[in-house]
Amino acid sequence: MLGYIDKIRQISKGLIEDKKVDMIIGFKKGTMPMMNEPCLVKSPKDVEKLVWDSNCGINLANYLTDRKERIGIIAKGCDSRNIVTHIIENKIKREQLVIIGVPCTGMIDKHRLTSMFEGEIEQVTEQNGNITIKGEDFEEILKKNDVLQQNCSVCIHRNPVVYDELVSDLVEEQDVDRYEDVRKIEAMPSEKKWNYFDDLLSTCIRCYACRNACPLCYCPTCFVDESRPQWVGKSDDSIDIRTFHFLRAYHCAGRCTDCGACERACPVGINMRMFTRKLEKDCFEQYGWEAGLSLDERPPLDTYKPEDPDDFIK
Repeated sequence: MLGYIDKIRQISKGLIEDKKVDMIIGFKKGTMPMMNEPCLVKSPKDVEKLVWDSNCGINLANYLTDRKERIGIIAKGCDSRNIVTHIIENKIKREQLVIIGVPCTGMIDKHRLTSMFEGEIEQVTEQNGNITIKGEDFEEILKKNDVLQQNCSVCIHRNPVVYDELVSDLVEEQDVDRYEDVRKIEAMPSEKKWNYFDDLLSTCIRCYACRNACPLCYCPTCFVDESRPQWVGKSDDSIDIRTFHFLRAYHCAGRCTDCGACERACPVGINMRMFTRKLEKDCFEQYGWEAGLSLDERPPLDTYKPEDPDDFIK
């Protein structure tokens, strides 16, 4: 994906010079390995800051909410699907946007890579499908496909679903079983399932990084901050922690694109995608719905059809 950079800069520079947009939302190189940073580019000379590689896992749709400017935005498959959701939910207008589509071959898992090496990782480079990891006293070359984020390894929408410019040819989509791990948990007996989620959330520190990174969490006041009524306690009590994660997941039901931004942002590496993916699976199986694929359809949970499943009504 390193070959995308020149094309991204060329397109971005042209859009700014031709005054088609007021800014470009993209990525610049981060100050730490595997942590490229979102940036706003407003002048032609600054497009040289823009980069693209397998460390651009933050979902840039998060920076569109309620903006009024004309914006060029660089979008991989999951970003583009969240842009569609933003448009459907009236958080941005389609005519405000020039979407620069980036066919994606996946982001690398920084949590996994960090855990693989005892020393501090000082440099990560990418070439020809390989990732080179360097530290003070080590250097190792790994296959990129072996260290992908889990959401990227099961992604079947790697190409942007909506775009105005495209930085390269579309990539081949993957044919994978997305929900094998979810089905394994569904098959567990209740006690084992309870213990699984207890262990999953045992390290949560209630920092809300998952919420802040999520492009769907744009409520002016989050339910965790409400006091009248108070929906969930502020403590690190296990029930409060569980309630926060469950309620946030249900707020994303029928809207989540499994972009992985929440898990990537988590400082303790919790796979809270397990909640949203269960709901994603249910929406797909019951309604044939995948979030963000069309500007012309509303999510199933904000529409009513007489033929909707109703076997659950007693």
